[in-house]
Amino acid sequence: STDLTSTVGYDSIIQHLNDGRKNCKEFEDFLKERAIIEEKYGKELINLSKKKPCGQTELNTLKRSLDVFKQQIDNVGQGHIQLAQTLREEAKKMEDFREKQKLHRKKIELIMEAIHKNRNLQYKKTMEVKQTCCCFLPCGGAAVPLVMHHLHFPCLSCFWQLFLKLAQTKSALEDTDRSYQQSVTTMEKIREEWQNEHIKACEFFETQECERINYFRNALWLHVNQLSLGCVQNDEKYEEIRKSLEMCSIEKDIDFFVNLRKTGSLAPAPVVYENYYNAQRNVTPARSPAPVPISR
Repeated sequence: STDLTSTVGYDSIIQHLNDGRKNCKEFEDFLKERAIIEEKYGKELINLSKKKPCGQTELNTLKRSLDVFKQQIDNVGQGHIQLAQTLREEAKKMEDFREKQKLHRKKIELIMEAIHKNRNLQYKKTMEVKQTCCCFLPCGGAAVPLVMHHLHFPCLSCFWQLFLKLAQTKSALEDTDRSYQQSVTTMEKIREEWQNEHIKACEFFETQECERINYFRNALWLHVNQLSLGCVQNDEKYEEIRKSLEMCSIEKDIDFFVNLRKTGSLAPAPVVYENYYNAQRNVTPARSPAPVPISR
């Protein structure tokens, strides 16, 4: 497992997770757009097979092949419409997964924001107390005897006033120092709590990112499989057309047409010349030759 807690900052992790969620949304939109295309293509194929004439006057075996052809094209169109519905379902699954991760992340982020804010406030407070402490004499109460030893006082009241002031300063310094120590102790506790929560958050985010990558990869794999399956199913439909064409017989279709349209087995008799100008020459008209049977 990658140790994100020591190698990547919290802000960088959040930005990376936001980018990952954006990538999932882009793939989700891609599936939706592909579904629109597949549905439109499927409907166009169905309309084409039903409304566009395609060899409608053909006869016998070729007509049956054309009927199979148009039916299978209709089936291909239905298959694309079904694929469109499947893609929409996959897009919805991706959306649900993305929203579920977002909700889980939000809980951790709220905890981290609260403890981070508390840490910053305590740090600011500690620095203010430290700054106040630094304003006092560096030696604290130890400076009082030294100052008293080197000063000469014109009167006793002046001595006691200065002594009281130094005592108050020493007491204030001790109070400030205790406050500073307490603030540092509190700061350390908050820092330890923040660090522990930070590690937990990073471990959670790492697990969530692994799940996202795995889900995204599997979703993409499934999408490609669905497209391949659609091609296989379409080829099976086209194979039915090929099988029907193999059953198409040129001889049978020709015989079928002849039997359907035939008017007889003999050719029409030839037209005989008759002389209407010279009646003597037209006494014995030439005999018409016998009809010749028609052979194909």
